[in-house]
Amino acid sequence: MTATTDGSAGALRPRAAAASDTDPQTPVAAGVHEAAVRAVGRATDLLLAQQDAQGWWKGDLETNVTMDAEDLLLRQFIGIRDEATTRAAGLFIRGEQREDGTWATFYGGPGELSATIEAYVALRLAGDPPDAPHMARAAAWIRDRGGIAEARVFTRIWLALFGWWKWEDLPELPPELIYFPTWVPLNIYDFGCWARQTIVPLTIVSAQRPVRPAPFPLDELHTDPAHPNPTKPLAPVASWDGAFQRMDKVLHRLRKVAPRGLRRAAMNSAARWIIERQENDGCWGGIQPPAVYSVIALHLLGYDLQHPVMRAGLASLDRFAVWREDGARMIEACQSPVWDTCLATIALVDAGVPPDHPQLVRAADWMLGEEIVRRGDWAVRRPGLPPGGWAFEFHNDNYPDIDDTAEVVLALRRVRHPDRERMERAIGRGVRWSLGMQSRDGGWGAFDVDNTSPFPNRLPFCDFGEVIDPPSADVTAHVVEMLAVEGLTRDPRTRRGVRWLLAEQEPDGSWFGRWGVNYVYGTGSVVPALVAAGLPGTHPAIRRAVGWLESVQNDDGGWGEDLRSYRHAGEWSGKGASTASQTAWALMALLAAGEKDSTAVERGVAWLAATQRADGSWDEPYFTGTGFPSDFSINYHLYRQVFPLTALGRYVYGEPFADRAEGPLTEAKGA
Repeated sequence: MTATTDGSAGALRPRAAAASDTDPQTPVAAGVHEAAVRAVGRATDLLLAQQDAQGWWKGDLETNVTMDAEDLLLRQFIGIRDEATTRAAGLFIRGEQREDGTWATFYGGPGELSATIEAYVALRLAGDPPDAPHMARAAAWIRDRGGIAEARVFTRIWLALFGWWKWEDLPELPPELIYFPTWVPLNIYDFGCWARQTIVPLTIVSAQRPVRPAPFPLDELHTDPAHPNPTKPLAPVASWDGAFQRMDKVLHRLRKVAPRGLRRAAMNSAARWIIERQENDGCWGGIQPPAVYSVIALHLLGYDLQHPVMRAGLASLDRFAVWREDGARMIEACQSPVWDTCLATIALVDAGVPPDHPQLVRAADWMLGEEIVRRGDWAVRRPGLPPGGWAFEFHNDNYPDIDDTAEVVLALRRVRHPDRERMERAIGRGVRWSLGMQSRDGGWGAFDVDNTSPFPNRLPFCDFGEVIDPPSADVTAHVVEMLAVEGLTRDPRTRRGVRWLLAEQEPDGSWFGRWGVNYVYGTGSVVPALVAAGLPGTHPAIRRAVGWLESVQNDDGGWGEDLRSYRHAGEWSGKGASTASQTAWALMALLAAGEKDSTAVERGVAWLAATQRADGSWDEPYFTGTGFPSDFSINYHLYRQVFPLTALGRYVYGEPFADRAEGPLTEAKGA
């Protein structure tokens, strides 16, 4: 079969397989190979058909109903909630409730207290009476788990906005934090960028302690409505938790004597910080939570809803809404066009689409137009580093990320773009910026350098998930792979990254996955990177990884891992129902390690081919993406398409850039 280059998705098929690929060793392998070729063709056609006319791809980014509940609560708080939006949000939230009355934070997961409380309150706003059977079940479950008093701090902040919880019983978050210099512990740049963008506006909310009249009581969500705010015992004074809890008590007392002029100045400084970081589309950081809290904070400081900053901010929130055919309205926490586009480009080229295909050139044009060439918060720690990188979202010039930058460079390298000079300049800037963002220990985080302070996660306020951005195996692996493709295998910074990855391997042979679920994702990212950087398939670290992947392969031939592996690694590591994306990650690692002819690969490829739908897609209700490990999970709807196509393409056509390695890294630690 040959591929056309006329741009018509339906006419395109992968390039002809190499002779070695069309002469399998056994009849069984021959059947699997032919099934893989057919699956590649169907998946390729579908993915090309899903591209936007501007050149990008974007799948829905599904999280959990707290996004939808908080959107309704925001609208109630600032007085813009309307019947149509409320009805659509209620329809979605109601549809996500489980039989036991709860809401989970990921598909197939257990009921989660804070999510269930927020969903319940949102449905009360939507008009669902507390004595309705589905509401009564939820309320009973909430009371059985300790009621509102046991919810996370963020949930209780939302309730405090309406007087359903006392501000005095929430951790203090003083706006004077904005004045802390970068060398002082707990300055705002000690927090990961997503937490920083949320905490700064919340310092204003915490200082103001606003209360809007509650539209109804929530006595049914307390274990003892007469005493809804029970006092909890402090942790031992000698522990970090105990120390920070007592520090919070001191901050509560200082609040009463803090100079009012200083507090007003701090809130105004925080407001300027917020406004300076508003993106051109009105959002903040391209993610929904900071936008929500920034709108509330500015509103409390007197910015009316017709102010240009507020109008743009509110309009941006509407763009997070996904309207479904049944009239339901789902809120995305974020949108992922850059990430989806670079992954789709990699998948299509690895699956045999000609690198000069018009749709790939359009994708490259769009990615080149998304390059960020101005400084953001990352420059606080790297003031002398020239900009050059890519963010995750449509608009997020303040926070390019290292992971997207690495994958965009890998995608651009696969495309034969007519303007080679433009391409080389952009790639050069991206590589230079990525190298400059390496942390002291040799690894790479997602957004910042050396964002590893142990203190932010200890604050009583920070119980909503990870709030720092230390180096991770998956991000480091993607950078190392990119550097290898760029011919920098022997660069000392690449070698430091390789050594970091080898040191981070788990005893069982896997790697922890920070931004994907979990050990399967980490291992699927690291093994191709190490091989690209010159480690041979016989290296002990590679063999341990192969052995681990083979040991956790499911009986059906696929791979899967439940999100509970973040809390219970021994019980859940590498274990879960088979999914298309996780099976693809395992196959990408095994293929990179030279295991194409192995039984494990054959069974995995057969599972992907057998579970593909007639239209070329795969079904994947499971959440395989990660926001905060164990606390915030993501179902990237395009993962089920791009990763299986990448894995099957590499199975049929071989590993990309196989001739780029500069020889084994015998100098690497453990080699």
